[in-house]
Amino acid sequence: MSNPLKLTINGERHTFCQDQEEPLTIAGLLVKLGLDPLKLAVEHNHEIVRRSTYDDVTVHDGDNLELVQFVGGG
Repeated sequence: MSNPLKLTINGERHTFCQDQEEPLTIAGLLVKLGLDPLKLAVEHNHEIVRRSTYDDVTVHDGDNLELVQFVGGG
């Protein structure tokens, strides 16, 4: 069974389906969003998240995330 998971990402509300038996992690969220974790920084509820912990940090209903993508250029 899945529950709706409401998150605020970069100031916009998003709703995802969350499996009760397997919580959504930051790594899983990035996969759902089609984002490369090597090319961005994540702030979760006003705290910077280390890339090495993306698989361990779970997101919960009502959480706030800021995703900042790195852009190269010259």
